[in-house]
Amino acid sequence: MNKRFKPMSSDISDRRGLYVEVRNNDVNRALRRLKKLMNSEGMVKDMRKNEFYEKPSVVRKREKAQARKRWLKTVEKNKENWQ
Repeated sequence: MNKRFKPMSSDISDRRGLYVEVRNNDVNRALRRLKKLMNSEGMVKDMRKNEFYEKPSVVRKREKAQARKRWLKTVEKNKENWQ
């Protein structure tokens, strides 16, 4: 048996990802809670990022711009310590 792959379990609790129980037929509350869970897990951001294909050059350009923004933020933050 291949040790790299875990065999599928027959227990449904092992295969379940995010879930929200609906209590007292209150679907709206369960939907709000599910949205909050998905947002905290970062799924919404990931889905929006993967909604359209992004060329590798555009990905590099975006990541470089984000790194520059982070760098300028730390420089500006540490600017008062140097003077």
